[in-house]
Amino acid sequence: MFKSCLASSCTRRRCISSSTTTSVLGWWDRIKPAPRDPITGVTEAFLADPHPNKINLGVGAYRDDEGKPVVLQCVREAEAKIGGSEFLESISAGVSSKLVEESVKLVYGKDSNVIREGRFAGVQALSGTGACRLFAEFQNRFFPESHIYLPDPTWSNHHNIWRDAHVPQRTFRYYNRDSKGLNFQALLDDVKNAPDGSFFLLHPCAHNPTGVDPDEDQWREISHQFKVKNHFPFFDMAYQGFASGDLDIDAKAIRIFVEDGHVTGCAQSFAKNMGLYGHRVGCLSVLCSDTKQVVAIKSQLQQIARAMYSSPPVHGVLLVSTILSNPDIKSLWVREIKVMMNRIQRIRAALRDSLEKLGSPFNWEHITKQVGMFCFSGLTPNHVDQLAKEFHVYMTRDGRISLAGVTSGNLSYLANAIHQVTCCNQENLKRSVVSVS
Repeated sequence: MFKSCLASSCTRRRCISSSTTTSVLGWWDRIKPAPRDPITGVTEAFLADPHPNKINLGVGAYRDDEGKPVVLQCVREAEAKIGGSEFLESISAGVSSKLVEESVKLVYGKDSNVIREGRFAGVQALSGTGACRLFAEFQNRFFPESHIYLPDPTWSNHHNIWRDAHVPQRTFRYYNRDSKGLNFQALLDDVKNAPDGSFFLLHPCAHNPTGVDPDEDQWREISHQFKVKNHFPFFDMAYQGFASGDLDIDAKAIRIFVEDGHVTGCAQSFAKNMGLYGHRVGCLSVLCSDTKQVVAIKSQLQQIARAMYSSPPVHGVLLVSTILSNPDIKSLWVREIKVMMNRIQRIRAALRDSLEKLGSPFNWEHITKQVGMFCFSGLTPNHVDQLAKEFHVYMTRDGRISLAGVTSGNLSYLANAIHQVTCCNQENLKRSVVSVS
């Protein structure tokens, strides 16, 4: 009897164990791999390629003429200043406040009424991505019925950020693929036709991925139409300094909107213009009508951040705060921005010149007309695939070239590769037409 019960008990335990194992294993059966991010996927493919002449044109971080990451001298000097600091939680709030205080001066101007009157609610964020994500969550929480209008095209991660915040999305026309410039009239039409009080994301300078920015008069007209429609402009400024080499000029678009009486939002990143990609230092600021709104909005942004990641790390913030608040180090940073921007401009001119000297039948003027770190080349997905397969040149499939990945050492190779895939395809097309005829 005892043996029979024991055997029965063991059988039940085995069944339960087997059932439990099956149930546990079944938790994740329905989960499939996420689609590759179009930018990180480029880097993964590049790293997996053993070819000695491979080129990575996907990374949006600055590189020197040897293709290596750069530690700016201003960062080295800031590092020396903060060396030996005790990174305690007791200093993080003060450091964060200093970061916000100095960051917003870059956006709105150190002598602007916005700064003097303290009409901004600002919080430290995890780089520009984190700043956008905080605002997207804020938008969903307080304006759940509103859409976010994103430029077509825009940085691919913008779609992910507002999607994951459950904010409905629409796009507005921005880029003219025929002229490889701004589709200004179509942009204005979409602004006019959007429901009153819509949210729009704008790139104030060095548009990613196109490198195409409105000029000052066009920004003024856009601002006017936003005023007519009572739209909310949210600016993502990830590349301040990389369009013109001048921090104030690159913030001009935002200042035009502020002068016109808009309340605005702005995401800032110091990943690129300070070479601090790995430190994730950014700022989110929202303009308000009065100080009462400032208190309310800042508290809400802090509460959202608290639930997401509690508080950001301190070391990178100390670096940025030190650079921005020390006049000598900040002046050094301003000079280094110009050095980086000048290298990018030289690469633009050299790449265009090389393609033209190869006898390319295509017009490459857009390479030097566009600004910032990226060139929206006009290459098709087929061209991009061919460049990767035959020449080991990697970029996103929309044809965006990160010019920071182009060096004096690989420029000729790249120009020849682009020439081969564009002209060979053109010749094959002509042969096909002749053959059909």
